[in-house]
Amino acid sequence: MKAALISPRALVIALASAGVIGAVGAGAYTSACAVNAPATTAAVAAPAAMVTLPDFSTITSRDGPAVVNISVTGTEKAPDDDTMAQLQGIDPDDPMFQFFRHFQGQMGPRGQQPQRAVPVRSQGSGFIVDPSGIIMTNAHVVKDAKEVTVKLTDRREYRAKVLGADAKTDIAVLKIDAKNLPVLALGNTKDLKVGEWVLAIGSPFGFENTVTAGVVSAKGRSLPDDSYVPFIQTDVAVNPGNSGGPLLNARGEVVGINSQIYSRSGGYQGVSFAIPIDVAVQVKDQIVATGKATHARLGVAVQEVNQAFADSFKLDKPEGALVSNIEKGGPGDHAGLKAGDVIRKVDGQAIVSSGDLPAVIGQQAPGKKVTLEVWRQGERQELQAKLGDASDKPAQVAKADNTAGQGKLGLALRPLQPQEQRAASVDGGLLIEDVAGPSAMAGVQAGDVLLAINGTPAKSLEQVRQAVAKADKSVALLIQRGEDKIFVPVRLG
Repeated sequence: MKAALISPRALVIALASAGVIGAVGAGAYTSACAVNAPATTAAVAAPAAMVTLPDFSTITSRDGPAVVNISVTGTEKAPDDDTMAQLQGIDPDDPMFQFFRHFQGQMGPRGQQPQRAVPVRSQGSGFIVDPSGIIMTNAHVVKDAKEVTVKLTDRREYRAKVLGADAKTDIAVLKIDAKNLPVLALGNTKDLKVGEWVLAIGSPFGFENTVTAGVVSAKGRSLPDDSYVPFIQTDVAVNPGNSGGPLLNARGEVVGINSQIYSRSGGYQGVSFAIPIDVAVQVKDQIVATGKATHARLGVAVQEVNQAFADSFKLDKPEGALVSNIEKGGPGDHAGLKAGDVIRKVDGQAIVSSGDLPAVIGQQAPGKKVTLEVWRQGERQELQAKLGDASDKPAQVAKADNTAGQGKLGLALRPLQPQEQRAASVDGGLLIEDVAGPSAMAGVQAGDVLLAINGTPAKSLEQVRQAVAKADKSVALLIQRGEDKIFVPVRLG
């Protein structure tokens, strides 16, 4: 009887089913069967590459015991009975409910202080970095704490001492009286990549040692809270109670401290922020050594460079920190900075957004000399600055309306009278009497004082006309409004 021939495809499937060879994917199988091999030879393809996930269970079992639950007891001023009666008519979900409750809790009726305070409790997370009992967490977790209790995974509890807290970076360091405690290994944020797997361990809503995982969404995020932190953004599920807990990479190393979430509901919505461990360790070391952390300042107010500003100042792209105001006698003033300068680098480190500048400067030591690369009047320049101490006067970030309209400038201007210059504390400038068109849409207001256009002082109407005539797509107006100086971009069309 004549034996039936077996096709290469049937042979591979039969061998894979019998466990003689590993199963292969369709792509690998196609490559294997494309070869015209002799009937007596079985062409076997190599197994397709497998994508593996981090072993979260191993990381959790090994590193979980070094993560702690933190319970805080404090006091809060309570509103009186009249205030509570007023609040009963407001929906508790209405944002005004919390506003009035907080406000009335601080100031009673007719501005009198309330007569009583009620105890409050809150919870957070932390992790052990030294076997002698040194713990890192968020400053906001232990803010106004009267008593701090640390609970380990083996259910032991300790009264903790707050060695120090730094509000600018939201880092706090605790100490408990214990020995031979498990610790977490610290990683390097610089090596962390966007898209890399990360793991959070903490106590969301009081559920101790809860594990959540996700990926790094972005690095170097600046938040509008005057902090000195280039945050790590992740999509790891972080909720109230996770604050102060570690963010771990796939090797189980701490790369950040979970600190904030972006939420419209108060709960997790896919965007969370962690403090880079490099920043946290720098602050921790200062607190352990001296009980506090110090930060440097440059003494300038800056704002974001958008495309309209980039066009006005002839920048190749909208990056950097636009200097809108300079503290007289401050470090920036001594360095020679001027309103209209765009700071692009500090000691070679790029400043992409305005929020990068406070983060970079704030991590330096007061008294350090730094090199600033600035863009001034269409040219690159370098300035040397000796940084001051942020505890003397914190750095400011000016906020401006960055919208811009189309068309001509639309300003009615007149020179300031000498008494008006003295009242506004300015040398020169033009009073804006009326606003229309693109300037009005950009946020310029009647009563503002026009100080400069594209970095050139506005001392006469003719100077303004010349500056507008030379401009291409937009102009940057430096205006003074009250005591504030801000740049406003106006697109000309």
